[in-house]
Amino acid sequence: MRFDIVTIFPEFFTGPLDYGIVRRARQSGLIDVHVQDLRVFTHDRHRTVDDRPFGGGEGMILKPEPLFDAVEALLGQRVASQAANAAERATLGTADAAAPNDRAETTVPPSTSVILLSASGKLFRQSDARRLAALERVIFICGRYEGVDERVAEHLATEELSIGDFVLSGGELAAALVIDAVTRLLPGALGNEASSVHESFSAPQATASHEREAHLAADSSPAAHGAIAEPRQSGMNNAKENAAEDSRQPNTAPQSPSRDAQHLLLDFPHYTRPADFRGWQVPEVLLNGNHEEIRRWRSRIALEKTRRNRPDLVDRRRSS
Repeated sequence: MRFDIVTIFPEFFTGPLDYGIVRRARQSGLIDVHVQDLRVFTHDRHRTVDDRPFGGGEGMILKPEPLFDAVEALLGQRVASQAANAAERATLGTADAAAPNDRAETTVPPSTSVILLSASGKLFRQSDARRLAALERVIFICGRYEGVDERVAEHLATEELSIGDFVLSGGELAAALVIDAVTRLLPGALGNEASSVHESFSAPQATASHEREAHLAADSSPAAHGAIAEPRQSGMNNAKENAAEDSRQPNTAPQSPSRDAQHLLLDFPHYTRPADFRGWQVPEVLLNGNHEEIRRWRSRIALEKTRRNRPDLVDRRRSS
C-alpha cells in the first residue's frame, strides 16, 4: 500500500513514521510512504502557497493551484476543470452543459483516496481505517494556516476527514495518526493478525482482507466510478432531510442558543485567489464588500457544512 503526504513541512515526517509497526511495515515493503513538499509546485520566487481570504477574516488560506498541481503530479493525470466538463457535455448534447456548480469529473482511480485533513471534515473512526486499508493508495493533503481553499475540498479531495473535536496547527499530525491506524490493519503488519480483530472499535471478523475483497467487488460495479461526487451530493440530501425534519417539529418559543451551542458549528468555507480557478469561481457574495451579507452567508454555509459532515453537532446544538 502506498501513502503520499502533501505538506509544506516535509521534515516533520522524519520522526513519527520511523518507529514501531509503521517502521517495520516500511522496512518489509508492506507500505511505501512518500512525502511531497507543496512548495515545489509554486511558480514565484517566494514559493508562495497561501493568500488572504476573500470576504475578509483572520489568517491566510492555502491556494488551490499548488495543491491541484501536486496531487495531479502524484496521480499522473489532470483533474478536469468545470469548463472542460461543460464543453464535454455540450459536445454530447447534454442539456445542462452550462451547469454553474459542476463538480470535477475526477480521474482518481477507485482504489485511491485523496483525503483533505481538516477540522471541518467527517470524524475519522475505526471503520474508516478498515475502509482505507482495503485501498491501494491514499494521498493526504495537510492543511495549514486558517484553512484550505474550499475548491480543494469540493473538486480535488475525495473526502474530508477530521481526527477529533479540536484544532491542530496543521494536518501533519493527523496524517501520521491515520497512517498508523490503517497500517496496523494490513495483513502481515502485526505479529498476530487476531490482535486487530479482538480490540476496541473492531467489528467482528472485519479484517482488512475482508474489507479489501468487498472493495474490489464494489469497484466492478458501474456505480463505483461515480463515487467521488457522491459525498458532497449525499451531504446536500442530508441537509434537505434535516431541514424537512425540522419543519415537522412542534413550534416552541424561540430561545437564544447558549454560548457553547453557538460554537458547535464547523468553520465556514474559505476562498482565496484566484477568484476564478479552472472555471470554479469564488461565491459572488464574498466579492461585493457587503460585510453583513458576508456574515449571513458564512453563518448559513457553516450550518450546511456541519449538517453534511457532522450532523451530531447539529443535534447537540439543538439540545443546548
